[in-house]
Amino acid sequence: MDLPVPAPDRVETGHVLLLGTPGSYRLRPFLDAAAQLGVRASTAVDMPWELAGDGRHGRGFPFAEAETCVDLIGGLHRTCPLNAILAVDDSGSLLAAAASLELGLPHNAPEAALAASDKHRMRRVLAEGGLNSPRFQLVTADMDPLDAAADVGFPLIIKPLGANGSQGVMRIDHPEDLPTAVARLTTIIGGEPGQLRPDFLMESYIPGVEVAVEALAHGSALTVLAIFDKPDPLEGPFFEETIYVTPSRLAADTQEAVRRSTQRAAAALGLGFGPIHAEMRINDAGVWILELAGRSIGGLCSRTLRFDAGVSLEALILQQACGLPLSLHRNRDTAQGVMMIPIPESGILCAVDGVGNAEAVALVNDVEITAQPGTSLRALPEGNSYLGFIFANGPDPESVEQALRDAHACLDIRIEPEIPLAAG
Repeated sequence: MDLPVPAPDRVETGHVLLLGTPGSYRLRPFLDAAAQLGVRASTAVDMPWELAGDGRHGRGFPFAEAETCVDLIGGLHRTCPLNAILAVDDSGSLLAAAASLELGLPHNAPEAALAASDKHRMRRVLAEGGLNSPRFQLVTADMDPLDAAADVGFPLIIKPLGANGSQGVMRIDHPEDLPTAVARLTTIIGGEPGQLRPDFLMESYIPGVEVAVEALAHGSALTVLAIFDKPDPLEGPFFEETIYVTPSRLAADTQEAVRRSTQRAAAALGLGFGPIHAEMRINDAGVWILELAGRSIGGLCSRTLRFDAGVSLEALILQQACGLPLSLHRNRDTAQGVMMIPIPESGILCAVDGVGNAEAVALVNDVEITAQPGTSLRALPEGNSYLGFIFANGPDPESVEQALRDAHACLDIRIEPEIPLAAG
């Protein structure tokens, strides 16, 4: 099977291959940015061969079959040379690195992509690099989680090695609660009755203020594009993110420490090309890297960032990929924020009422409900998605944060219990 190559209909400034999942929020913004820049964008999505067909429905192939996929990408490159291969979410990062290495295209090394996609490997590399690191333990199927907990200490966090969106991340404060939490995590990861328990990561809980960082790596240098405050406390037992607001209200020296830690973490992992998204906590002991990924911010949250002449974050990433001049300047005279609308309970979504009232709140510029009525929703820790997004901008972070909260209060989210199918 060959990847289809679109016929050019205008002078183009580059050609990129975008790797993602069929339902990814991130593909559309990249395609829109490519159209604005005059960059040709081909897409490939992760799906089984039997669903890929002849490529007319998403040009899909299973990313896990890397060797075959690299050959397919090589065929596309020979027909229509690529400037870069970009993973728009975590799913394609390993394939993008492997294919880029094979084709001699700029990208992060496969070892760096692997370190950024495996939470245990990441934790080990960051600790070896001298960054603040919690006590941690890879809990394998042959280990007693209580023995591992004795080394890590309570309170502690358990998490999958490769999930995202806070899926499966749980805080446990007492030894007697650990077996139930581990059983729940096993189900989330996909363990089957009678099979060995999947491996997972256990690490000590790090208290503190949490922020997110969006950056662009270029060789040994790294440009921090934004630091987002997360004003809602993320203390467990689950860790559902809600509000992001930038610019940060942290003190200038603390923000500088965040920038330095981001650069040190990226260097330790070997991430030297393209977007970087980091999550970290700050307390009296300094800055602690929770996660660092070689991709841009998830969901629709990138809409909060605009650069010179209204350039989007996705356009900025494409500019770098295609060797175009970078629009790095961002207007910091106004504050921007987004609320990822949390799923309050698991069940079937009936409706989200009050959207018009939410959009009418001062400083709110958009409310987008991405979950459709009739959708089966899963709350944390089983879930990894949101109902939608609320966007606002204004004169300062405080007023933007309040606008997001006021708009969310206007929404009436109606969810009904999901009725299990009868056996037999």
